[in-house]
Amino acid sequence: MSGPTDRPGLQREAIIEAAREMIVAGGVEALSLRRLGRQLGVTAPALYAYVDDKQELLRAVAEIELDSLATRFAAVPDVDPLDRIRAHGRLYVEYARDEPELFRVTLMARSALADNTLDAETRLPVTTAAFSMATAAVDEAIANGQIQAQDSRLVALTLWSAAHGVATVLQLGLSLPVELEDLLIDEITDRVLAGYGA
Repeated sequence: MSGPTDRPGLQREAIIEAAREMIVAGGVEALSLRRLGRQLGVTAPALYAYVDDKQELLRAVAEIELDSLATRFAAVPDVDPLDRIRAHGRLYVEYARDEPELFRVTLMARSALADNTLDAETRLPVTTAAFSMATAAVDEAIANGQIQAQDSRLVALTLWSAAHGVATVLQLGLSLPVELEDLLIDEITDRVLAGYGA
């Protein structure tokens, strides 16, 4: 098998970025190693020096997207933790709305990781930087007495489930005004927080 040093014009990062662009343009179904190879001017087998298969390529794209989401979370001002929690929910929904195909990739790659060879920590979203930031906001709200709960991870998962539910509903193609979509995520987040005494 030829190695990366044998093809100086081809790099793993460029392959992943080309795959990402292909997904954005035509959806997840548009991505194939054969089509990607043609776009990059190589044969599909040449890509195997850089990625094992399509699933690995999807996971690599998902990692980039989860890092991007974490960057968005990190840009939220360090204000009241409840405001940060609300902002995280809105950002998650905005990402799903703005990048529907890439959002699907993050979910596909995440479910592909859920096999018996991986432990529970690897399978859960708690391993992502974005989820860690969300949990940190919940920890702070609990410490301040704004949320009445013991397990911040459970609270963060509950809030993530609520935001994910809104994001998934919007993936169904409902033609709601953006303002109503924003009100929906705010309403659900506030209802969950109210359940925790916020």
